[in-house]
Amino acid sequence: MFLPSYDIRQAQEHVTRLQAALETRRQQLQPKKKFAFKSRKKEGPAATAQPTPPVIQARETPAEPAAQCGLRGLSGQVLFMEAEEIRQKDVQLSQLRYCTITLPGSPATLHMRDLIGCKVLCGPVATSVFVDNCSDCLFTFPCQQLRTHSSRDSRFYLHVTSRAIIEDCSGLLFAPFTWSYPGIQQDYELAGLDQNRNNWDLVDDFNWLAMDVRSPNWQVIPEEERITHWN
Repeated sequence: MFLPSYDIRQAQEHVTRLQAALETRRQQLQPKKKFAFKSRKKEGPAATAQPTPPVIQARETPAEPAAQCGLRGLSGQVLFMEAEEIRQKDVQLSQLRYCTITLPGSPATLHMRDLIGCKVLCGPVATSVFVDNCSDCLFTFPCQQLRTHSSRDSRFYLHVTSRAIIEDCSGLLFAPFTWSYPGIQQDYELAGLDQNRNNWDLVDDFNWLAMDVRSPNWQVIPEEERITHWN
């Protein structure tokens, strides 16, 4: 019940592909019939082997996230989506270059993939934010959970009620969420996020196993270097 709809769809698609691959493998590995001597009528024609139909291999292809709205394939633009456009929806930003994206409102999930040099400002996200293969970006948003994969040299101004997770990342910087806009309190209530609980500086790095030493792949932004005015 706590999984975002995106995760559920991805899991269902993955299971379908696995089932197809399993059935193909079963056909390949079916045991041949055991050899046995049989009586053969002299007058009967010699038996001919029937050709075996070719087995079609199941090919696994990566599935694109099924977002309800979003932006894709733009460069060097200032972009804005209204609160009504993203409210309680799965939003995807992908293949954007050097854009500024403002998303006041409360989406259900936020997916960001293949962003370079972008600035993303988003209101409270009800569940998870996913960041994949992004570099040289600036992000600011509140959320329940953050998952960042294969990204580098980016800054996060974060409000997260669980713990942020990074994997295969480097050069990430974190600071508390400071962006605001008219109506953000109502969006916090809609998202169901606790404003008094913020674990912005608790980051779990799946590539760093040492428990007594913090991962070198992320750092805290010094207070004197943090952004306090966003306009």
